[in-house]
Amino acid sequence: MNHAWSVADLLRGDFKQSEYGKVILPFTVLRRLETVLAPTRRAVQEMLERFKDQDLDLDRFLRRASGQSFYNTTAYTLEKVAADPEHAAPNLARYVAGFSPNAREVLEKYEFAQQIKRLDAANLLYKVVGRFADLDVRPEVVSNHQMGYFFEDLIRRFSELSNETAGEHFTPREVIQLMVNLLIAPDADALSVPGIVRKILDPACGTGGMLSTAHEYITGLNPDATVEVYGQELNGESWAICRSDLMIKGQEPDNIMFGNSFSDDGHRNEKFDYLLANPPFGVEWKKVKDEVEHEHDTLGESGRFGAGLPRINDGSFLFLQHMISKMKPVEAGGSRIAIVFNGSPLFTGAAESGESRIRQWILENDWLEAIVALPDQLFYNTGISTYFWIVTNRKNVDHQGKVVLLDARDYWQKMRKSLGDKRKEIGDGKDGRPDHIGEITRLYGDALQVAKDPDHPLHDKVKVFRNTDFGYHRITVERPLKLRFELTDETLAALAALKHVQKLPYADEFIDALRPLLGTTWPTKFESLNALMGAVVDAGLQWPSSAPFAKAVRDAVGVRDLEGEVQKDRKGVVEPDADLRDFENVPLEEDVDEYLKREVLPHVPDAWIDHTKTKVGYEIPVTRHFYTYQPPRPLSEIDAELKDLEAEIQALLSAVTE
Repeated sequence: MNHAWSVADLLRGDFKQSEYGKVILPFTVLRRLETVLAPTRRAVQEMLERFKDQDLDLDRFLRRASGQSFYNTTAYTLEKVAADPEHAAPNLARYVAGFSPNAREVLEKYEFAQQIKRLDAANLLYKVVGRFADLDVRPEVVSNHQMGYFFEDLIRRFSELSNETAGEHFTPREVIQLMVNLLIAPDADALSVPGIVRKILDPACGTGGMLSTAHEYITGLNPDATVEVYGQELNGESWAICRSDLMIKGQEPDNIMFGNSFSDDGHRNEKFDYLLANPPFGVEWKKVKDEVEHEHDTLGESGRFGAGLPRINDGSFLFLQHMISKMKPVEAGGSRIAIVFNGSPLFTGAAESGESRIRQWILENDWLEAIVALPDQLFYNTGISTYFWIVTNRKNVDHQGKVVLLDARDYWQKMRKSLGDKRKEIGDGKDGRPDHIGEITRLYGDALQVAKDPDHPLHDKVKVFRNTDFGYHRITVERPLKLRFELTDETLAALAALKHVQKLPYADEFIDALRPLLGTTWPTKFESLNALMGAVVDAGLQWPSSAPFAKAVRDAVGVRDLEGEVQKDRKGVVEPDADLRDFENVPLEEDVDEYLKREVLPHVPDAWIDHTKTKVGYEIPVTRHFYTYQPPRPLSEIDAELKDLEAEIQALLSAVTE
């Protein structure tokens, strides 16, 4: 580690700190690939020589000769490149070009050719190459597992150096550890069975930290387990880092796909045992709008996004729907999902909006196992509160029909040094830190029992609800439109502004005919219209007889009055007053008419529910359920504190003026 990190001393001055990783990471990958391929380089060259004149796709033969999923067809090594400083740049370019397409693509995503040019221009290339040529990462010296740790540590260091953007592609390790614990720990017994095979997917895999930790967790439980990791990433450099990590560990790098998971699903028709992700918070999906909407409209529930589409400025729920579509059927063992969200997916979106429909779909299918509220200020590029959603189609019997809400917001310690917006960390029990991860994991496993026991010291940290408890009817409460009628300068001006009046060939005369009635008030619509019509007819003008005209006149001269006449349409149906319209959220299993009688009618006896406008919605107000009322301090206490402060200030002022 220190040997690779020492290259930073060479780069200092010509490269910014945040750019060190762009050099050190690809060179580390290159050196590891070189040492892994060293024993079979001659065999690959012999295979190439044997078939060079034949019209064959040699990729499969060359992989077989190398014994790996990648190969290099040249005779170059970093040591040879460093030995010829004058030709270091072209020789290194030829060396890279000799790699198999999958390895070469990784280096290209690092923009390695550009880094070679920069190093060469700064007269640093042969020095950097020489430093890495001396890095001993041969498999017999550094195992794949150790190399994985080494590379991940480099990734973390560089992510912290460039913490202004790290949060987009890098999740703090302790957050990943806790997330993997909650995702996989309930299956510990099943995972200990000899010969098990498990597939894991992260559709927004960034640099691959979550996949590595999940792989490590399962193989830690069962060293004989076969764990296949899959991912997809949109950022080229992050994709390259993740793919490099798999190459370095001897895993299958081709499982990490490049591209947008929504518009170009790299794992179409695949199913997985575990899925986990930390998708970017509040990022719009406008660029893939056409593809997502087309799938939603044409495939419906047989596609990924049939439940609904969230608002365009936040694609969080698209990731979760994408992951749910990749759960194994229950009869094939089912799947578990863990995803990091901010607070928006919990409650954003009114009843029957896209977000509400997605929540409803998840809850009605009994897939939501739990939501865990995390401390704020955990991530590098945001200090907002975050939550784990744990989703599964194979809940334990005692969890079925229920959702656990767990409050882990107090499980943190302050960091010695902030990294961007990250000021807190969850303790992992190492190096004297508290074992917050272990405590939360145990609480999660015991959640149902803790919630049942009011005497348990952590009882207030856990709430258990039925799925239907998060549903509600959004009812529209109407009240009658009540008007009195008057002709004033204001209402006469409103009449004159009516399109129905302005269209009349005698519009000015029509208004003049009404002026004698200024200051008149009528208690009913009938009386007002009769009086207005009489004045117009007496002036020798015609009063339009259409119903729309009469309604427009009524609206112009009518003034809202709680003691006024109740307005009805031509069929005698009471008209609602839009200004008095109100909305109420009624728990899903409560009778809305009973709710009206109990909560509304005692205050407004003439109210009613317009059932044609009732909607069903779902929201999960986590913080409301854990809210504890804190009474304000007594005024006497505040007053005494202010007096003490005044006395202290006076004493300080006296000391200054003496």
